[in-house]
Amino acid sequence: MNRPIRVLSLYEGFFAGGARILHTDVIAGLHGAGDQHHSVLSIASAARRDSSVQHLHRDPRYLRLKAAGLEISTLGRVAGAAAFEPSTFTDRELLVAAQAVRQADVILSLKEQPLGLLLALSERGMMPHIPVAACLHRSDPLHSGPAVSWLGQAAETGLLSAVISCAQSTSDAYESFLAPTTERFVVGNGIDTDRFRPGTEVEQASTRRLFGIPFDAPVVVFAARFDAMKDPGLFLRSVAAFSKRRPDTHFLVCGAGMTLDNAAFLALLDESGVTSAMNVHALGIRDDMPDIYRIADIVALTSAFGEASPLCLLEGAASGATPVTTDVGDSALTVRGIGFVTGHDPLEIAATWSAVLDQRAELRERSLASRPRLGRQRMITGYADVLSALVERARVAA
Repeated sequence: MNRPIRVLSLYEGFFAGGARILHTDVIAGLHGAGDQHHSVLSIASAARRDSSVQHLHRDPRYLRLKAAGLEISTLGRVAGAAAFEPSTFTDRELLVAAQAVRQADVILSLKEQPLGLLLALSERGMMPHIPVAACLHRSDPLHSGPAVSWLGQAAETGLLSAVISCAQSTSDAYESFLAPTTERFVVGNGIDTDRFRPGTEVEQASTRRLFGIPFDAPVVVFAARFDAMKDPGLFLRSVAAFSKRRPDTHFLVCGAGMTLDNAAFLALLDESGVTSAMNVHALGIRDDMPDIYRIADIVALTSAFGEASPLCLLEGAASGATPVTTDVGDSALTVRGIGFVTGHDPLEIAATWSAVLDQRAELRERSLASRPRLGRQRMITGYADVLSALVERARVAA
């Protein structure tokens, strides 16, 4: 093939979340390399999620891809808690989708939810015979709702050629939903270590002034949306316990729904024993996460289920923070040698945070020494190799 491979990514929508950050980073990197030409079809143009309304044209992932020269189209729907059922797509929506699909050599579905659209096209005879790969980012398929059955149907009928998992725990969890002929690849997550890096004294001082944090006060960062999967209640109970030991510690809570405008978050603060005297900064969705990680001593994750290879742990470590996480997905493997794994007990988590602060200088050096293995180039190369192989096999088969 003399021209670049044409790759179409299907997004359920553009809204805050690690999978969208990761996928956007991958396709921006692949498109910029020049061997592949990427475009995006987003089913939704807005999303109601995590007690917030997020619009496509304001989303940092969307803006990044547009700046990189990618063509992005949308069916204009509004995403919610439930994925779009195949039977709900209109004739007009299917015609728009069919036009985008016909211009691709291979399709990447960001998670399993957009496969409903491809099944609808297939049922109407509008789906060409091209490779389709689903990019999977969970370790609990059953929490995907009906979308996991669409994955199984797409695999069984041959519509789905392959899956690309971001963690071994993800690949293992989805194996039983796939056909024997479905190829399985694992490409581990990576991050932009030029963006996520240790801060200078001037940078750190500026960020601390922004949030009113004294220069020597410990900082714990919790970057997660307001969702049961992330178990924000466990984090806040840990905050309440730890603040009794170290009342000078500041807690930066970032993510969709993590604001005082969210009544459910306010209620959880009260239920968890967090008081106004404790230094909890509810920041919501932020576009300055690199700055925030640069002042962190600890990046915390208290997820109950669903995690695969959480980006926050990588981003925090690359910036010099020490990751402390519950044992979900590949989290324990991610922090091996640089962080700590706890049970789902706030007293245990608080004790671990305390131990980290007691060894802060040594642990910071460990995190920074891990930066070479956290980079994104290995990940981008892995995706490039998988896509090239899928297109070549389809060409030979034809």
